[in-house]
Amino acid sequence: QVQLVESGGGLVQAGGSLRLSCAASGGTFSSNAMAWFRQAPGKEREFVTGISWSGGSTYYADSVKGRFTISRDNAKNSMYLQMNSLKPEDTAVYYCAAAPRRYITMGRDDYDYWGQGTQVTVSS
Repeated sequence: QVQLVESGGGLVQAGGSLRLSCAASGGTFSSNAMAWFRQAPGKEREFVTGISWSGGSTYYADSVKGRFTISRDNAKNSMYLQMNSLKPEDTAVYYCAAAPRRYITMGRDDYDYWGQGTQVTVSS
């Protein structure tokens, strides 16, 4: 039903910034809670940040608080992740995900729709 496509990944020096975008099509975008997950080589996919269907509530993993900002624009069927003060440990494939619910969940199995991922590499 819902298709998600990430963009904006790349190579950046430690301390730099990147802005990721997620474009959605199909279904009703505004009825889905949205989230960003990431997965480094050899590690489990982990929750980074999420946002409710209206954009009124957000939640961040402790590792990115104060550095990352999630937002959404329902009129444009888009979600964004502004990443500042990047660290080498932020290196991973970042995935956009959608859940058929209004409010945020951190569980991987709660998300029914996933993008293909975009690579973020932070050099030291």
